[in-house]
Amino acid sequence: MELRHLRYFVAVAEEGSVTRAAERLGIQQPPLGLQIRALEDELGVQLFDRQPKRLSLNAAGVVFLERARQVLGVAEEAVEHVRRFDQGERGRLTVGFTSSASLHHLTPHLLRAFRQAYPLVRLEVDESETYGLILALEQRRIDAAFLHIGTEGFAGLASTVLAQEDMVVAIPSDHPLAPAPAVTLPMLSGQDLVVYRRPDGPGMFDGIMRAFAAAGVIPRVTDVVHRLIAAINLVAAGRGLTLVPASIQVLHPQAVTYRPLAPGALPPLPLYLAYRRDAGLALVRNFIAVTGRAAAARATLPR
Repeated sequence: MELRHLRYFVAVAEEGSVTRAAERLGIQQPPLGLQIRALEDELGVQLFDRQPKRLSLNAAGVVFLERARQVLGVAEEAVEHVRRFDQGERGRLTVGFTSSASLHHLTPHLLRAFRQAYPLVRLEVDESETYGLILALEQRRIDAAFLHIGTEGFAGLASTVLAQEDMVVAIPSDHPLAPAPAVTLPMLSGQDLVVYRRPDGPGMFDGIMRAFAAAGVIPRVTDVVHRLIAAINLVAAGRGLTLVPASIQVLHPQAVTYRPLAPGALPPLPLYLAYRRDAGLALVRNFIAVTGRAAAARATLPR
């Protein structure tokens, strides 16, 4: 028994006539009649009460019609599902974030844009530190990641810059530097600083250290942390100052004062979308395309 036999049966049952069913199906009447007879022979059950000019379902035919429609419905759903999957319209997509990238003003907008474009996709998120996400990409445990470093040093990965943001200084609100309208790097000489452990934030760490060296500033490090949120918590507790992306300013606004850096003190911090170079799934390619378009459109709007 094949799906076409079920389609033939349903057409004859609904039309009550082999002639009309053949016209509906676009096939000849005699072969259709033979197929219905063959189906009944295979089942060992007569499905129709036959009259000179009309066929009508008997009780067994009514039961079989219900099941045949269910089977055809499931088959059509399977076909539609696999087509949508192949086109990147269905499936599961896992996206990683660093803690700083998750707080960027752009990331929720990008996820929302993708969900609106592909509402049937199951979108999952995973927050981790930078190298953990890179490893997860290489091991295919996630499909894409929002990072603050590029992937030039990783042969199997690629990345796209989605946005740039300024760095700011996070200062305890009762600190002498808190009232300053802007902070220069030399003003940080001799100040207690909270910094990120390099493997967790190499993009920011390396940029900050290069800028300090160029300005002749030797930082006095009091704490080394794994996450930006931990750094802000320590600043709020009065342990020292730290340098963070501007998007972090939403954290502890009562206890922490955020001040801009003097122009040119640090280069803007890029937000990257990282992914595997062999991103063969249409689903991943669609995500890359949608986020790129959404980020470009967002860049032209006032925040």
